Amino acid sequence: MMDTTAVAPQIDLLFEVSWEVCNKIGGIYTVLSTKAKTLQKLYKDKVIFIGPDVWTAETPSPWFDECKVEGLSEWAESVQLPDGISVRVGRWEVPGRPIAVLVKFDGMYAVKDEFYGEMWRRFGVDSLHAYGDYDEGCAFAHASGIVIESIIASGFGADTSKQNQPRIVAHFDEWTTGMGLLYVKWKLPQVATVFTTHATSIGRSICGNNKPLYDYMKGYNGDQMARELNMEAKHSLEKSAAHAADVFTTVSDITAAECEQLLERRPDVVTPNGFEQNFVPTGAKFDEARALARARMLTAASALTGRRMDNNTFIVISSGRCEYRNKGLDLFLDMCDKLRHLSICRDVVAFVMVPAWSKEARTDLAERMAPMNDKPFVNDESPLNDPVLTHWLNNPDHDAVNCRIHQLGFANPDGRVTVIYVPCYLNGTDGIFNLSYYDLLPGADATVFPSYYEPWGYTPLESVAFGVPTVTTSLSGFGQWVLKTSENYFNECGVNVIGRGDSNYGDVVENIAHSIEYLTCADEEDLKKIHKAAMDTASAAAWENFMVFYDEAYALALDKAAERIEKKA
Repeated sequence: MMDTTAVAPQIDLLFEVSWEVCNKIGGIYTVLSTKAKTLQKLYKDKVIFIGPDVWTAETPSPWFDECKVEGLSEWAESVQLPDGISVRVGRWEVPGRPIAVLVKFDGMYAVKDEFYGEMWRRFGVDSLHAYGDYDEGCAFAHASGIVIESIIASGFGADTSKQNQPRIVAHFDEWTTGMGLLYVKWKLPQVATVFTTHATSIGRSICGNNKPLYDYMKGYNGDQMARELNMEAKHSLEKSAAHAADVFTTVSDITAAECEQLLERRPDVVTPNGFEQNFVPTGAKFDEARALARARMLTAASALTGRRMDNNTFIVISSGRCEYRNKGLDLFLDMCDKLRHLSICRDVVAFVMVPAWSKEARTDLAERMAPMNDKPFVNDESPLNDPVLTHWLNNPDHDAVNCRIHQLGFANPDGRVTVIYVPCYLNGTDGIFNLSYYDLLPGADATVFPSYYEPWGYTPLESVAFGVPTVTTSLSGFGQWVLKTSENYFNECGVNVIGRGDSNYGDVVENIAHSIEYLTCADEEDLKKIHKAAMDTASAAAWENFMVFYDEAYALALDKAAERIEKKA
């Protein structure tokens, strides 16, 4: 059992900067928004999250409440920031409602060349070959550093009754905030800096270019690969931030090894991603949510295929970002094909729920579903045209998931395994299910996330939080954590972690298929044990248990900052 008894360090002010503060894009939003409640419990209103103000009056952030924050609102009203930087102060609408400052950063583009030159001279950041979103990320980060400098100068959060130097931590997430860390390092030596990479830019690029990352890890040089893959600017910035930070962290042991090889600094602390289960329904509400989700998914499957799918149908889901190889979507589809040849005890409907370039919800599907009223027990009819899609695609012939589904013959729904592609954001207004992903998840009997590149892996953790057993791989940080903390059996932890490398694709397909086959045949008593084991695993991964690693990182950073100030004195 992990030690969670460490005492949180004394912190007078904690900044955390991320592109995903009040800006829901990917997994980092989940990291920060779920961590916020525990941070607020430890450091009530001494925590300030800083995010980009990319919103307008017509399209405001649904997660930001612009409101008065004592002391900080007064600063925002009176502060004189450089041209093109403005701020809005309020609360992040997540559990804990922490303070959030949204920063407009348009003015930084005008001074970017001068600033890039300064960062080259001071830290060796090579921005010469920058392209794409590099300038935007750096402009936001630069502005965030200036805002942090201004807030500290205002005295916000400082205890004037104490003569000691305030203990301030500035925590930056991902390469997109690296310039902010370097600015703070340059201008504010008294501030302790922490840099977290949730996935190295060059490691993700290696995988995205279909190169083997793991078998050849020791042979890769990050700088050389950055030149080869046209990633020089992002890699240079990320590497410089990692080396300049007082404390460098990442989210799993597997990514720590990647950082050590490609960024040439071993993270000081591994800070695994925790989770909060406060949005998971319990008791009768969970049963109601599960019944509704199953009815909605089985209704859609019945309407698409024209075949009756009763409530005994086994529902398996894969979801996440639409990265065909990195997220193991290729492997999931091949696993579904393998299931056709195994002795499954229940018919299977497999949903691939990943947002792609979708055009619109299918009106023919919505019209057929409407009279069913969430009751999939209809008479058999003809399948709809292309019965594997819930939403039409803009690029059906170039969508890797869609092409593989058709290549495997799932467009002819006549077997015991049905595959359905849901290529849209499940936010409750998709036009078919009209439920969010979290509303649909409890209706599943299992999930599969066979990732190739997955520094942590929230999707399997979310699954067990809802008591849904999951299959993942040893190449995910979450999978490695399960292997370190639990017996690798469904009835022990609700998870089955399959060993995956660069050279055993076929074995992984077969092993996952047999895992799903086992679950289709499990009896009611076993399923109850598995459900409880899954929820117990999620409880073990709660932020209150994982915050000890951040305590260690912050304490170490504060010690380094104190040593630096002592030497200057």
